Amino acid sequence: MILNNKVIVVTGGAGLLGKAFIKEILAHGGIAILTDIQTSLAQDFIDEIKVEYPDQFYAANMDITNKPSINSLIKDVSKRYGGIDCLVNNAYPKNKNYGKKIEDVSYEDFSENISTHVGGYFLTSQQFGIFFKNHKGGNIINIGSIYGTLAPRFELYKNTEMTVPVEYAAIKSSIIQLTKYFAQYFKKDNIRVNCLSPGGVLDNQPESFVRSYNSFCSKKGMLEPLDVANTLIFLLSDSSKFITGQNLIVDDGFSL
Repeated sequence: MILNNKVIVVTGGAGLLGKAFIKEILAHGGIAILTDIQTSLAQDFIDEIKVEYPDQFYAANMDITNKPSINSLIKDVSKRYGGIDCLVNNAYPKNKNYGKKIEDVSYEDFSENISTHVGGYFLTSQQFGIFFKNHKGGNIINIGSIYGTLAPRFELYKNTEMTVPVEYAAIKSSIIQLTKYFAQYFKKDNIRVNCLSPGGVLDNQPESFVRSYNSFCSKKGMLEPLDVANTLIFLLSDSSKFITGQNLIVDDGFSL
């Protein structure tokens, strides 16, 4: 029970990584708060977890780009559980045009995706940071990416409909620097802020892409969501209590 009843808010908890994060937090003794802009997207998952962990789990809608929504969630959870220990910034807001090749990306779409994603991570970190400062400490973990630290390997995407969106690279590199800024700002307030940057995560990609990607790795290749979740547990726990302002890369050697 390494998390020992820590109250942990996970944004984007209805997504691929979010569900894995929730499961591992609960399995390690934490109290998991699943937030998403629309929790109905994961209703079957929520119902299942509620049965298994009725006293350790809570789900609520929250919009990371809306200050009243964030503060309402903070007030609700802190009243319900007596406080909040950790925030995991995992939400992945994007508009309907996200993911185009660079030639087809409009200025408006680029700006909107940067604003909602980076802006949302800023706003949640700001509001939770204020709460943590007033309550004698806390822990913020942002989910970044290896493509926040290195140039895309576009050759992997040949003969597929996939690409690395230019917005993605800008967003994830911004999040890494935002992490360092918040860590420095709150360093004297007993608030840790770190970034977890995974490599590619398996999600029904074409086999040809997976083979090409894996050729850059050490032994496993593309990750399972659990591989990322296991590292998150370390950053949430007191085992990492002297780590702040860092970007921890988990990618089986892809970025070497």
